[in-house]
Amino acid sequence: MLTDAQISQFHAQGYLIVEDVIDRRLLEDVKAEYAALMDRLYAAWFAGGDVTTAPEGLDFWSKLEIAREAGLEWFQPMDISLPHENITEDTPFHCGPAVFDLLTHDPVLDRVESLLGGELTSTPIQHVRIKPPQRKVPKGEMRAHIGTTSWHQDRGVGLPEADETEMVTVWIAANDATVDNGCLQVMPSPLPKMLPHCPQGQTSIAPRLLDTSDAVHAEVSAGSIIMIHPLTPHCAGPNMTNGHRWSFDIRYNVTGQPTGRAQFPEFVARSRKDPLSVLRDWQTWQEMWIAARKTAATSEHIPQHRWQADSPACA
Repeated sequence: MLTDAQISQFHAQGYLIVEDVIDRRLLEDVKAEYAALMDRLYAAWFAGGDVTTAPEGLDFWSKLEIAREAGLEWFQPMDISLPHENITEDTPFHCGPAVFDLLTHDPVLDRVESLLGGELTSTPIQHVRIKPPQRKVPKGEMRAHIGTTSWHQDRGVGLPEADETEMVTVWIAANDATVDNGCLQVMPSPLPKMLPHCPQGQTSIAPRLLDTSDAVHAEVSAGSIIMIHPLTPHCAGPNMTNGHRWSFDIRYNVTGQPTGRAQFPEFVARSRKDPLSVLRDWQTWQEMWIAARKTAATSEHIPQHRWQADSPACA
């Protein structure tokens, strides 16, 4: 659980760094799960002639680099959510047991409970971020999960129905996050309200509305977390190193309150009042996402964000 001092710091600063939260064995399990996923992806690409380098002797990062250089879509098959548009019945995503264990990891839930109470829902606004060196990001690639992330408030990337929802974002470092590889930058206090955002490649705070001169670089070591208030502006800079910067950002809200993305599945991650309501089976979680994908592919599109590019604030 968080200490009283940490809780006070979170509310005053709008964010909180907590070191060494994720069990090292779990972190290794997550990385092994992704390595196995890459093995399957690469084997299919090689069999189909999309890559010509045989997989023998190649590690996860080598296969990813080859796929990236070949112009293949390597990110979406690894993400733990569906994209915001153009969803088909075979749009890939990843819901595996190790990632589920990460979303339901007791040390994470303990810290979130200190802020939100004991009735916690894991929301579907969640992503993996595997960011290659910025110089290797293809021109025109605007996804925040791959390149730089523009300034935004997490309240701003959900629909208005969740504007009063009590929620916390948990940003998890899978490897060390530094200034050089594009760690988070945060404003050291939550704003009193949500600023207009603009869908200009990414959903980001409208130009000229935010003074970032007091921004703080939130460097953290692997296995640490950053807890973020939904009105705290934050961004991530370019990865200027030769390696990748790997993180997850996941979100929790008080059970029974809207998630802001109702078309995607939520689940109860902790309940002090009704422990039997807690989802404990990763395959059920996966099946929920498969069902949501089918619905999204066969129904009228539901926007994931509320903002319009022709808003006066975006001019």
